[in-house]
Amino acid sequence: MSERPIFQPIKEGKNLVKKYDIEFTWYPGFSKEQKQKSIESLHSEAKKNYSLSKILEISTKSKDSIGISCSAFNLKLQTQSGVVSTVESMYQGSKVFERGGPYKDLYNKSSIDSKKDERLKNSGDLKGFNFHGILWGLNDFFYDWLYMNALLQNKSLAENLIKYDAFSDIEFNPKKSFNCQAYSASLYKSALMREYDLNLIKNPNDFKKLFPREVFAMIQGELF
Repeated sequence: MSERPIFQPIKEGKNLVKKYDIEFTWYPGFSKEQKQKSIESLHSEAKKNYSLSKILEISTKSKDSIGISCSAFNLKLQTQSGVVSTVESMYQGSKVFERGGPYKDLYNKSSIDSKKDERLKNSGDLKGFNFHGILWGLNDFFYDWLYMNALLQNKSLAENLIKYDAFSDIEFNPKKSFNCQAYSASLYKSALMREYDLNLIKNPNDFKKLFPREVFAMIQGELF
């Protein structure tokens, strides 16, 4: 047995997203087929124990084309300066370490190449993010901001994504990772359910007001 979270957008209350820790049968192996067996097991247990019905797996291993397209490895966004890249490459290329970064050339690389770049492993501890001059701390939810802005730019994908009631990411292991695209998707839908004006999140400072976080230093401006 293994355990992975499933995230559900919440319309009312203090928390915007509810997390369910689901125990399920894990099918070992790196093939897509094995991953999809694990996804089926995860979703089956979630539906049986928590009455979660329409669950979307968001990853390159998803059986749903929407889930594949909404993977951070495939989902793209464009800044006002004309830079176009995937959420993953922008995230990796914005990292600032104690001995280097941001490595902005990663914006021009594929998601898998940017994630595997050796500099990300050899530059010391991660200190934060620098995205076009805007500084983000480690706990400032920079990844969520990138992902939600990408959904704003891909309206057709976003419209299909919000038809689902909950989201998973079989590749996300909370013991090893912090950011999760399934959580970001849930945050996006929850904000819509609460009738937030999501166009405001193009500005990082307005993002902070809509989704209160720890205080962090940013330059006022709209990037997308």
